[in-house]
Amino acid sequence: MAKILIIDDDPDVLNMLREMLEREGYEVVTANDGEKGVKCYRDNPTDLIITDIIMPEKEGIETIMDLRREFPDVRIIAISGGGRINATDHLKVAKHIGAQYTFSKPFEREELLRAVRDLIR
Repeated sequence: MAKILIIDDDPDVLNMLREMLEREGYEVVTANDGEKGVKCYRDNPTDLIITDIIMPEKEGIETIMDLRREFPDVRIIAISGGGRINATDHLKVAKHIGAQYTFSKPFEREELLRAVRDLIR
């Protein structure tokens, strides 16, 4: 069974993603900020990471950069609702630094699941 780490500071999004992925048969672990997410991945690597971009403590861009530096082969999906600037700008940066897929919130369930299946083969 594939294991997925979700990093998001919004408990509603975190729970929605967890429930959706668990229904699909994935094992899910969660972290509510980038700092905890990186530590969680170091302690117990997963097959995939889904991370929000706008978060307190350590935001998603820095989280992706740290993970890529330490674990070059990590598979990452970045999600963002925007923040002060357009979500598209954040997601372009995330893609540029190593996220394989990016999605603006709200995203289509099936689209995200397709990306998850593609990265966990």
